[in-house]
Amino acid sequence: MTGGSDRPRLVAVSLKMYFSHARTLEWSRRVAELGARHPAVTGGRAELLVLPTFPSIPATLEIVRGVAGVGAQDLSEHDSGAFTGEVSGAELAEIGAVAAEVGHAERRTLFGETDAVVRAKTAAALRNGLTPVLCVGERLRGEPSAAAEDCIRQLDDALQEADEQALTGRVVVAYEPYWAIGAASAAPTEHIRSVCGALRDHVRGGRGAASQVIYGGSAGPGLLGRLGDSVDGLFLGRFAHDPAAVESVLDEVLAL
Repeated sequence: MTGGSDRPRLVAVSLKMYFSHARTLEWSRRVAELGARHPAVTGGRAELLVLPTFPSIPATLEIVRGVAGVGAQDLSEHDSGAFTGEVSGAELAEIGAVAAEVGHAERRTLFGETDAVVRAKTAAALRNGLTPVLCVGERLRGEPSAAAEDCIRQLDDALQEADEQALTGRVVVAYEPYWAIGAASAAPTEHIRSVCGALRDHVRGGRGAASQVIYGGSAGPGLLGRLGDSVDGLFLGRFAHDPAAVESVLDEVLAL
């Protein structure tokens, strides 16, 4: 179903900081109801992953339990200590989170996260049993071959500090070209297919079928049907604020 893998398609949603706590919980209830009845989820063809803000993680976990996984939009590179305001991967795992986003373009551009920080946070996620949703992407639009080379470099660099045992864990690579984030539409279909194809070959050559490559960057309904087997899922942002859009993407999973 997914280019030789029998894993379900991953439909991940980052709520960023758009919603209040109350709206997050209402959105989560609607998505939980959707997932509990949608044949793509109940039939094991789609996996839902929700990334709310830190304060909403515990309540969201209770609401979507058994239907969707819950992760964080960030984590500390440290597991404990005098790091005011930080949230560790150890604590996230303790409360039931299953994933943590790492290396998003906004973290890099707005908060100055460097390759070294991304390496440390990727290692922190893996050693605590969390799946890193590792964001990679080129800054400027160019040829797909150059974009793929840049993204593979970012991926390999991000995994450098993880120990050998941690490297057996699942990694989700989210291809999000900087120039497509916040745009009116996603990157061109053939561009996505080319870059994600190269990333999948690289990931599976080194990590096996447990890891996946998904596309983000203004992803929304209608895209997965065009991408077909060239990706393992989508990473949705603002286009998933209406749960009906999530349903549309799940319908596309069934149609593949």
